Amino acid sequence: MIPVVSRRGPIVLAHRGGGAEAPENTMTAFEHARSLGVRHIETDAHLTADGRVVLSHDDAVDRCFDGTGLIAQLNWREISRLRHRGAPGEKMPLLAEVLEAFPDMYFNIDAKAPGVVEPLIEVIEEHRAASRTLVASFKEARLRAVRTRTSIPTSLGTEAVVRLVGAAKTATDPSRWCVPGPSQGVVAAQVPAGLGPLRVVDRRFVAAAHTLGLAVHVWTIDTAEEVLEVLDYGIDGIVTEKPAMVRDLLDSRGLWEAPQAPA
Repeated sequence: MIPVVSRRGPIVLAHRGGGAEAPENTMTAFEHARSLGVRHIETDAHLTADGRVVLSHDDAVDRCFDGTGLIAQLNWREISRLRHRGAPGEKMPLLAEVLEAFPDMYFNIDAKAPGVVEPLIEVIEEHRAASRTLVASFKEARLRAVRTRTSIPTSLGTEAVVRLVGAAKTATDPSRWCVPGPSQGVVAAQVPAGLGPLRVVDRRFVAAAHTLGLAVHVWTIDTAEEVLEVLDYGIDGIVTEKPAMVRDLLDSRGLWEAPQAPA
């Protein structure tokens, strides 16, 4: 199974491959993360009009590519002709291509689009990558579909995170709040440090998650001050646009341990 904790310190998950250090969600970004010894990639899955699973944060191509339109309304042939604005020559990657090119990496995949779950599962299973992937989503139904169909682990959905926050804030047993855990196929709570005035991650939240056997991964942490703050809470993973910065900071404190490659 994909490792969600490390013995020495938090794991580093390169958000969109490390979008502040390389063009987001590109082969270049994923290779950059690998060159750092960062083996966990956080990325996003969408579905083309003809059913291909591609990696893009946005539902439209306009911001990152030299074209326009919604991914769901374009077929793969159309999308494959586009090139990334920040990485000349690079097209939007297919998940299948990425799994083949990076067999030594772990992928934390946000199922962004309606209808993407079944094709996403198929690609992961075709590449025998269930042991090195985790599926995330804000949508509980998508996560339940993954857990019902497969052994691919997931993170908590939004509704379950809200319940876990409630358990933490009231210092009550999180199992009474019907928060799923590893026995249901959920291995991590992947959450923002805060939402507006609400502090999500603190010592009580981490303790509540750990009571259920869940790792806590915090996003998106891009400054040294933020790293130091969440370290104090005992979190298990840092999702960041700046994987080199976070890795170096952890290393300076004796907390960096490069994950082993998938078996």
